[in-house]
Amino acid sequence: MARMKFLCDAERCIECNGCVTACKQENDIPWGVNRRRVVTINDGVPGERSISVACMHCSDAPCMAVCPVDCFYRSEEGVVLHDKDLCIGCGYCFYACPFGAPQFPQEGAFGVRGKMDKCTFKKYGRNRLSEGKLPACAEMCSTKALLGGDGDVISEIYRERVTRRGGRYELTGWLTAYGTPTTPAPTPVPPPGGKS
Repeated sequence: MARMKFLCDAERCIECNGCVTACKQENDIPWGVNRRRVVTINDGVPGERSISVACMHCSDAPCMAVCPVDCFYRSEEGVVLHDKDLCIGCGYCFYACPFGAPQFPQEGAFGVRGKMDKCTFKKYGRNRLSEGKLPACAEMCSTKALLGGDGDVISEIYRERVTRRGGRYELTGWLTAYGTPTTPAPTPVPPPGGKS
């Protein structure tokens, strides 16, 4: 069975938020909750990049590990899901997730936290995967920066893109750390006094 994954190509994302809008529309997401968001890295400086972020459906999901009521489970496709009937709204999953995927709608004037909500890879309601379709967020992406589906297929698409671009890895810091055969790594600056 294929493992479902998301991958966002930062070289293609234009920060249009089409993925965010498509997700909210398709899933009827309540106000104040964003299952998907666009994050800008190095905002306002040369080389800035944007990526679309949601639940990454981790193989070793930290949200699953910290949940005191075990409301998380994994589908046979590798999609991390949760049972809202079991969720007590404690927020442990929010603090454990490095991607900020779990969202809690605020209810009332005093911000009482409700049940957790996150990306479900469109497994609830109208199941687009069973219809042979991509999640609405990936399907709506005008530049095809957001890829969603079989992890092996999307990693191959991304590998081909990187190869065509000449193997650039700006977002990961590869050039800064290691340089390339044509661009040497940065020379360390000696401390004041001239000794290193």
